[in-house]
Amino acid sequence: MIDIKLLDYLESYLTPNRKQRFNRVLAQRTKHFTVATEDVYHMHNTSAVIRSCDVFGIQDVHVIEEHNAKRIESEIALGAQKWVDVYRHKTALGCITSLKENGYQIVATTPHTNDCQLHEFDVSKKTCFFFGREVNGLSNTVMTHADGFLKIPMVGFTESLNISVSAAIILQQVTTQVKQTGLNWQLTQEELLEKRFDWARKSLKNYDKLVKHYYENQ
Repeated sequence: MIDIKLLDYLESYLTPNRKQRFNRVLAQRTKHFTVATEDVYHMHNTSAVIRSCDVFGIQDVHVIEEHNAKRIESEIALGAQKWVDVYRHKTALGCITSLKENGYQIVATTPHTNDCQLHEFDVSKKTCFFFGREVNGLSNTVMTHADGFLKIPMVGFTESLNISVSAAIILQQVTTQVKQTGLNWQLTQEELLEKRFDWARKSLKNYDKLVKHYYENQ
């Protein structure tokens, strides 16, 4: 439970422009969609995906590191990992199980399955889009447990796109579509308060001292 008075106190130390920007960004944030990357070898690809998630308002990103575990490259994500919540998973199955328990359908992105093309995708369901390794794509585990498959239409000789490019194309399309519906795609009031508190904490260098001062004067 968020202490509203403490939150107001902390935010009083933020500049008006900073608070306005937080509110403006949070108004466009969603957990209706999320993204998972599976064992991506080149970490700059995952970092770029995280950056795209921030750009298109996706709050949560899931990183599966069953075989490849590397630190997110901040110079590629450009600080996006500070504003996007990154969840790390040791196995694809564990990630899938957790997502399904939270009401998400699993959609595998692949150029080799014609289950659904991007412009036909139903945005009404909570969805996690899975992106696979650079060469081999998604594992059999993900393909077996997927609730559906999504393909970006391509008309050239190239059969696939870099995963960060694919993620950007898909996220731009589905976030634009969902905003044209009557769905409750935005963060809940409780989720908004949690992120305001989290972002205030990350923005204030003297956060611990401010919290101590607040409680000492209650």
